[in-house]
Amino acid sequence: MKNPLGLHGVGHVEWWVGNARQCAAFFASAFGFDIVAYAGPETGVADRVSYLVQQGDVRFVLSASLSPTSLITAHHRLHGDGVRDIAFAVTSAAAAYNAALERGAVGLRAPWVEEDDSGKIVRATIATYGDTQHTFVERSAYSGRFAPGFEATRLTRPAGPDTGLTTVDHIVGNVEFGALKEWTLFYEEVMGFEQLVHFDDRAISTEYSALMSTVVWDGDRIVLPINEPATGRRRSQIEEYLDFYRGPGVQHVALGTDDIVRAVSALRTRGVRFLDVPSSYYDDARARMVGVDLPWSQLAELGILVDRDNEGYLLQIFTENITDRPTVFFEIIQRHGAKGFGEGNFKALFEAIEREQERRGNL
Repeated sequence: MKNPLGLHGVGHVEWWVGNARQCAAFFASAFGFDIVAYAGPETGVADRVSYLVQQGDVRFVLSASLSPTSLITAHHRLHGDGVRDIAFAVTSAAAAYNAALERGAVGLRAPWVEEDDSGKIVRATIATYGDTQHTFVERSAYSGRFAPGFEATRLTRPAGPDTGLTTVDHIVGNVEFGALKEWTLFYEEVMGFEQLVHFDDRAISTEYSALMSTVVWDGDRIVLPINEPATGRRRSQIEEYLDFYRGPGVQHVALGTDDIVRAVSALRTRGVRFLDVPSSYYDDARARMVGVDLPWSQLAELGILVDRDNEGYLLQIFTENITDRPTVFFEIIQRHGAKGFGEGNFKALFEAIEREQERRGNL
């Protein structure tokens, strides 16, 4: 049955962080997000503060606790800043939740209703890898800013060039060794997803380390690659993540753009730092991309990677880690028909990551 849970894409991603106000300011100043709404004691939410930041169709909720004994505090103590919830827009939260449980999901919270003068939303939550969860959000009867308890905020985006980020292209999770098959089956059997592609350790490896990855998707807008470490001579990036995040979780969020040259130029102007690749990368890239007209000098200057598949080509670049722990980062991606993930760039990318690992003493 196609789309058995009635999913309509990623509604928002909620991050649990140590200081939500500072995190909102970072997303606004560095990545060009607008700070759209706020929830906290002043709006009737007693135990936490949350900021909604948005750009295009990308919506992040950044939440921090006001209590040293809350779940948010415990989550942050264990994991540091990270993604807690990948929330999906649905036709019916109750129907999605019940269907997920019938198909084998672990329920974390049965459907509940939140209401204010703008209407109501219905939510329900299930577990996925690690402490990450999926919330089904039904908002057809709600016309407010985001959800009950959220109000407009006076915080504004600092001056700077627009970054032109438009969509959540995909969200990547890291799981422990031997768990990739389990979570692939979870998304297939519980969520009704299909396997888009699988990369084994021969496709994703360097001299020192390797990983395996399976990409699952709903056949439309939700794309969730899952990585696990593979045996290598040294510690892989996935093992480093698992060590510092203290378990499975979201490794990176890929943000789509219609003009990656403009986007990366703006992000660099705003102070975002990206992984470096050697200039020799572009000699090989030009050979792989024969027949595709690209602004090679700009790509090389900005460090943007390129790749192609049978359906087109893509351009991508990866930030450095955006948290104190070497865990979470962003990918910026522009697709021209391609449905792949830059397989031709894997070696250059992972060698760049390994250089950073070596600097931290974690390779």
